[in-house]
Amino acid sequence: MDPIKIDITILAPVEKVWTYFNEPKHITKWNFAHESWHCPSSENNLEVGGKFRNRMEAKDKSFGFDFEGVYDEIIPHQVIRYHMEDGRNVEVIFDKIDDNTTKVIEIFDPEKQNSVEMQRDGWYAILNNFHKYVENH
Repeated sequence: MDPIKIDITILAPVEKVWTYFNEPKHITKWNFAHESWHCPSSENNLEVGGKFRNRMEAKDKSFGFDFEGVYDEIIPHQVIRYHMEDGRNVEVIFDKIDDNTTKVIEIFDPEKQNSVEMQRDGWYAILNNFHKYVENH
């Protein structure tokens, strides 16, 4: 299957977007697709070979999982590439449009359990939460 590509434009400097995307104290505030979910914990070792783990849980405790990966490439304020436990690859591009505008592009390999549309919608919902969090904090 072809990789899925989504993007969003955020009215904030790339340095702020980068920080909010990568610091656990911020990740826990935006990393969920729906308000019935939350991200109670986040660990992030942002270096090549480093790992991250974000806990995703339904607020009613009915379901939860760890979203984990290992970093393959990091170019500060520009690109992050990582792979998940199942071998799927993800690329996140931070495109500085101007001093106060950053386009975030995510390109990821789809998994086989859910439809491409469902995966795109889920990842986009999280990216849109991120966008709102950055612009409002």
